[in-house]
Amino acid sequence: MKDNVDYSLYLVTDRKILKDRDLNKSVTEAIEGGVRLVQLREKDIDTRDFYNVAKELKAITDSKNVPLIINDRLDIALAIDTAGVHLGQKDMPLLKAREILGNEKIIGISVATLEEAIIAEKNGADYLGVGAMFATNSKLDTRSVTLDTLKNIKKSVKIPVVAIGGINETNIEKLKETNIDGVAIISAILGKRDIIKASKELMDILKHKLFSKQ
Repeated sequence: MKDNVDYSLYLVTDRKILKDRDLNKSVTEAIEGGVRLVQLREKDIDTRDFYNVAKELKAITDSKNVPLIINDRLDIALAIDTAGVHLGQKDMPLLKAREILGNEKIIGISVATLEEAIIAEKNGADYLGVGAMFATNSKLDTRSVTLDTLKNIKKSVKIPVVAIGGINETNIEKLKETNIDGVAIISAILGKRDIIKASKELMDILKHKLFSKQ
């Protein structure tokens, strides 16, 4: 499965941005609009609640044949058998995570430098999340990444590269010459009133402007 993942439009959840709207309904709409991969990110709930939220969401993503990635928490990923996990530089070491999860699961790694990218690939990462590309309010502890660094990372690794951080419909075309494999989106989908429309518009830009000559 993990060899056939489509990283083009990658949704990262954030219930703070959704406010009073339902997470499951919002993710369903995002998938209907074109999202190809979903990462569940929960920073402020306990383990039992995280498990319950993930279990409900997995039922939805499974029904849509969309992989579900869990942010940080290997225990949650294992408990409900998701497609994999996404880890930051301060999370469990990749080699140990791979030992626990096995080779069939997806492991993504957040990187902000070429050195981190090369190490992540060497240690067995399946894809890289590179950013933050632009200013973002969704995550406060980000490191800025230049377009040149993103290009260099993409040229230097063979695994998929996904750009993340403040990407929206107004700045996404700046990534055109980077040859990346996808973009990770939070606010530009979940912060919109019409989630289906927002997802469709971003996918349309990806298809006709970012990926048209790749």
